[in-house]
Amino acid sequence: MAESRIVEVSTADTFGLIPPCADPRFDHRTCDYWEDADGGSKSSRPSWLEVKAPVVGRAPQLNDNPFAPPPRGEPENPFASRGRMSVTPLFDDVDDPFATPDDNPFAPRVVRERPLRDGVQRKLALLDRGRGVFGSYAKVLVHGGESVAYCQFGPLSAYPRAIRLRDLYPQLPNSPLPAVITCIASTAAARRQGYARELVEDVCRDLAERGFSAIETYPDLTRTENETSGARPEFWQKLGFETAVDDEHFPVMRREL
Repeated sequence: MAESRIVEVSTADTFGLIPPCADPRFDHRTCDYWEDADGGSKSSRPSWLEVKAPVVGRAPQLNDNPFAPPPRGEPENPFASRGRMSVTPLFDDVDDPFATPDDNPFAPRVVRERPLRDGVQRKLALLDRGRGVFGSYAKVLVHGGESVAYCQFGPLSAYPRAIRLRDLYPQLPNSPLPAVITCIASTAAARRQGYARELVEDVCRDLAERGFSAIETYPDLTRTENETSGARPEFWQKLGFETAVDDEHFPVMRREL
């Protein structure tokens, strides 16, 4: 009998294990639907899979003045949009948890592993941005040497679209804030064989060990099964989730850990 194993997506090799979507118009490996509340997309974007070399520096320009003072940045544009940012910046140097703090002789030294940034696919950088603080944001279930199921998850703060969706339902508890499972999907050939349930159970155990006491997920009932990666409420109920918001289009399923 073939064996199953669950792999965390945290390297280029494990990123390559992410299985295809049942609908070829979409691709887990290029999806930023949950990371970008305004412009995110589930569409297949092959260009996102190209690994570009990091830009080391800028070549000198003909109009460069070596005697000019250093630039102060772009001038303010009074016509630029000042709307709410739709996605958490991937790398914020001002609030970088990996930045070297001011010396404090009484604080314990904490060494955190830096997330992958350069020389990797864009989606892998998104999945790895919690390295050293939270851990991985995705897992793959491999059965008999083939990837059959994929799950994406993480803290609520990592997924602005989930935050916006929760804002629609003030009845949802704000304490404790949940972890979220944004995506659970099996390949078309692996449906109805229990792989997705096995993977979700592993993710739930993992999130409990990481200190979360609740998990939420957000099915989309306006799309067909192949067009959504949020499963159906019945799937989540079998895994111990309860209907926190009973909406005909976008219900919320919640499980206390």
